[in-house]
Amino acid sequence: MHRRRILQGAAVTAAAALLPASVRAVAASTAETDYPAANWAPASTSNYTASTRPSAYPVDFVVIHVTQETFNETIGIFQNPAKQVSAHYVVRSGDGYVAQCVRERDIGWHAGNWDYNTRSVGIEHEGWVDQPAYFTDAMYERSAKLTADICDRHGIPKDRAHIIGHHQVPGSDHTDPGAHWDWVRYIRLVNLT
Repeated sequence: MHRRRILQGAAVTAAAALLPASVRAVAASTAETDYPAANWAPASTSNYTASTRPSAYPVDFVVIHVTQETFNETIGIFQNPAKQVSAHYVVRSGDGYVAQCVRERDIGWHAGNWDYNTRSVGIEHEGWVDQPAYFTDAMYERSAKLTADICDRHGIPKDRAHIIGHHQVPGSDHTDPGAHWDWVRYIRLVNLT
């Protein structure tokens, strides 16, 4: 039995070595994710509020963000207890890889408005608002599947009144996801899933 565990451990280690470094950096799947296709990359517990949503607060919105950072830098920010910021998910530009950083039952600190934080799931997308090349087909497709799944599980309508940009949060001074985000395409993809 001991030998079998050693061999299983070696196989897992070998498989992990085949993953790109950017994936290995965040693929520490030690906890079950809310979205099955996501990989667990936990934010610091100093960067979100533990809760029991949806019993404590209803989840009514999905807030779409653009990181203004690279994928790995964003994960690092969420894991730094001094930063005081997090989102539930981060989607990588090149391949649509999804990392979950905060459980959906907990309150991510992403919207800049406590009421919206308590009632939303935040999804960050790697890139910059003024660089549309970051908004790849893979990113749109994987993010739309994630959003559709969140909407289905929480009973959120799949429309622009409930899937909103960070710039639409009352009191926000942010512009993301920006003028280059294709909302028509995104909402169509969410509804196709």
